[in-house]
Amino acid sequence: MTEMVGLQALVASIESGQSVTIPVDRAGVSMAATAAMIEAGLTGLHLVCVPISGLQADLLIGAGVASSVETSAVSLGEAGGAPRFAAAIRTGSIRLRDATCPAIHAGLLAAQKGVPFMPIAGIIGSDLLEVRPDWKVIDSPVGEPGKVVVVPAITPDIALFHAPEADRFGNVRIGRYRELATMAYAARRTLVTVERIVERDLMATEDSAAGVLPALYVDAIAVAENGAWPLPLWDEYETDGAELARYAAMARTDEGFRAYLSAFLSRGKQVA
Repeated sequence: MTEMVGLQALVASIESGQSVTIPVDRAGVSMAATAAMIEAGLTGLHLVCVPISGLQADLLIGAGVASSVETSAVSLGEAGGAPRFAAAIRTGSIRLRDATCPAIHAGLLAAQKGVPFMPIAGIIGSDLLEVRPDWKVIDSPVGEPGKVVVVPAITPDIALFHAPEADRFGNVRIGRYRELATMAYAARRTLVTVERIVERDLMATEDSAAGVLPALYVDAIAVAENGAWPLPLWDEYETDGAELARYAAMARTDEGFRAYLSAFLSRGKQVA
């Protein structure tokens, strides 16, 4: 049964050292939970970005919460590169598991299906195979003779994202962002922050249910208004471009990052 909890209780169920899968900026990032995770003093998290990340990963890396990351990229988009990620790579303070978008999705799909690996195309000949010994090149067992790459299943401890709404039964509206469902299906536990709880049953009709993650796959939900800010949330609000640009400028130095982080966490407390 899905639990309805406060934000701090939601984050308290995440343990240091666990693997946490997080979505791309446009798909519903829980920045409210990000602030709470930093406040809670979590360390040693392994981030699995689906398939890339931006501000969320950069903050968690800069704050020392994440010690490793599996991703296709970490970028602030139009605001430029992710400064704390770049600095951590230069100093070797985090471990990077370089990936491709299809490989991450395939690994999560394998976990969802309960199989140890998933085959993918398009990587043979890539330098990535030299840094990912866990990706194996095998002879295709079916069809025309040839080689295929298989990637191991990715089974995160936690799937974490933000959505516009959930109902009182624990069903969560995810709209067209089906990667959120893939994350939930693959992870051992799914934690969701939402803008609001609605009284209507989101699974009541075929039209409404089509864009809903069933409560069966959701362990806990916390309300966090404007919980994706300064990132966007679908039809709810746009990216705060000025805020992202401010972060990109400040986070270029350790001192600037610490100043930004202090203000970011203070705002989170006021919202909570």
